[in-house]
Amino acid sequence: MTDQTDTGADRPVRFRTERFKAFVDAVVAIAMTLLILPLMESVSEAATDKLSTGEFFVEHSGQLLSFGLSFVLIATFWMGHHRQYRDVEWITTPLLWINIAWMATIVWLPVPTAMIGQMETDSLQPVVYIGTLILTQVTTLAGWLYLLRHPGFTGTPVDVLRAGVLGDLAAIILFLIALALAVFVPSVGYAGLLVLLLSGVVSTLLSRASRRSPSPPAGRR
Repeated sequence: MTDQTDTGADRPVRFRTERFKAFVDAVVAIAMTLLILPLMESVSEAATDKLSTGEFFVEHSGQLLSFGLSFVLIATFWMGHHRQYRDVEWITTPLLWINIAWMATIVWLPVPTAMIGQMETDSLQPVVYIGTLILTQVTTLAGWLYLLRHPGFTGTPVDVLRAGVLGDLAAIILFLIALALAVFVPSVGYAGLLVLLLSGVVSTLLSRASRRSPSPPAGRR
């Protein structure tokens, strides 16, 4: 539903959040479902090749791990999105496009997930996979920054909005570290994503750094 009172040239067009949130939930659900499709095909192939259940799990262990990893990541992104927009009362056109970009990264993630499980690993593969995760986090950050500049669209306190910005910055930094490890230390591979466990520590450090403001220069007498 569009807010008809906000059609003036000096005011952004605003939309109610009900359909927006339902649409996001549907997109995320479809993306999570798509993750399982390559495994379903692998089961059919295993049946044709007369593999036992144990042989299937051994032969497709990488595919199973990539499925689990991406499933957890999408679920985590969705929970973060829910918290971010839980108290948002209006969606403007810029905020809508930010979320369309966010959804595009979520919908794309099953593709690099399938690459991990079915293709030989090369140097570009982690760039595509972890790069997608970085883009998801960047669009989430853009949403926080927009809400911080327009706090009237949400009932979320400003300090919570700022914490969201810092949390996403911390995640982006850690994703970049994980990407560097995957590219330059191939033996580490996607295990480098474990650095995300340090997100709380990095967020705390960024929060402390943001509270430090340079002392104003002394005025001349």
